Amino acid sequence: MPRPKTLPPGERVYAVGDIHGRADLCADMQALIRSHMAQTPSASVTVVWLGDYVDRGPSTREVIDLLLAFAENGTRSVFLMGNHEEALLSFLVDPREGLHWFRLGGLETLASYGIDIKASHLGLGPEDIRDAFLAALPDRHRDFLLSLELSHVIGDFFFCHAGVRPGIALEAQDPHDLIWIREEFHNAQEDFGKLIVHGHTPVAKPELRPNRVNVDTGAFATGRLTCAVIEGSEIGFLST
Repeated sequence: MPRPKTLPPGERVYAVGDIHGRADLCADMQALIRSHMAQTPSASVTVVWLGDYVDRGPSTREVIDLLLAFAENGTRSVFLMGNHEEALLSFLVDPREGLHWFRLGGLETLASYGIDIKASHLGLGPEDIRDAFLAALPDRHRDFLLSLELSHVIGDFFFCHAGVRPGIALEAQDPHDLIWIREEFHNAQEDFGKLIVHGHTPVAKPELRPNRVNVDTGAFATGRLTCAVIEGSEIGFLST
């Protein structure tokens, strides 16, 4: 029987699922984490945000402000890239190739920065919209998006947005898989060497499997933003 996956002694990790432009839920989750930390102190705390902060919901700009403020207030935070952040950045690099971002919820993100394509910007081309977005995007938000990590490891836990490809060593994973993979990962029964903690695919309640933990509970639509709380080999959950 394999030994349980565990964190180093004295470590606690909070891993937060997909926020998708719901600043109200982001603020609620931050309050839940702070309250939990105050009630049950730990020597070392890391909050891992699993990506997909942007799109769909109405307040992407406020979400990023909340995340930056949370980290600046002294809580060690790791920010991972989701497929929606990758799509946003692709639009900034090549707006014509990146137009698929609009279908993913990018219009709501643009609106949160004051760019309403359905109204005053209706006649603009992709490059014009990109330029307007760059002009409206604060430097610290752009720097935040460009600094997002693909994965993070603490103890026996591997954190990423979507999952990993079976049969490939964790250190050799394709970046595209880390932020986009679904079925091949979800259907895998193998032990990946570390327990994979991820979001990306919405589920009705958090999934705790022998080889993975899914904390994406579809916050944008359900109002339930979920966070895994990991300490030692124990895993619990907080939810808005």
